[in-house]
Amino acid sequence: MLLLLTNFEITLVVALFIILAFSALIIYELNGIKKRLQNENKTEKEAFNLKLQALERLTLFVDRNGLQNLVSRSALHGLSAAQFHHTLNETIRAEYDYNISQQIYISTEMWNAITRLKDQNIFIINQLAAPLPHNAMAIDLSKRILEYSMQENAELNIVVLDALRYEAKKILE
Repeated sequence: MLLLLTNFEITLVVALFIILAFSALIIYELNGIKKRLQNENKTEKEAFNLKLQALERLTLFVDRNGLQNLVSRSALHGLSAAQFHHTLNETIRAEYDYNISQQIYISTEMWNAITRLKDQNIFIINQLAAPLPHNAMAIDLSKRILEYSMQENAELNIVVLDALRYEAKKILE
């Protein structure tokens, strides 16, 4: 049995084949778009989590580097004021260096505020240590730092903590 197809039937078969091919192509493209959107959502979620983690780490850095917290976390027993002065400055620098990679996840303004906090606290400690006599002990320097930190607006870390909270709030909204 030999089947002969008319021109109309051949055209119909070709049209159906073209429609099926385009449908398969569209389905393939839609699946690709769906996968790209899923990957973008996953990437956005990962970026969101990285930003929040950076803000958490930097909040810890800022809190730990408040003048009062620096003094209260340090062992004073047997240290000279010069040794304590060096220890405080090295502590600030080391913690800053440890967190330096977090700057890629936060705004430039926020990172600049954190850098200013580090620089200001080192400057303040240097200024408070400078007039002490050579035989001063760590307790003498710690008293000067605590007295200074009790003054109104002396602790820049409070302002920076507020800025970190604000940036976190913006991310969470």
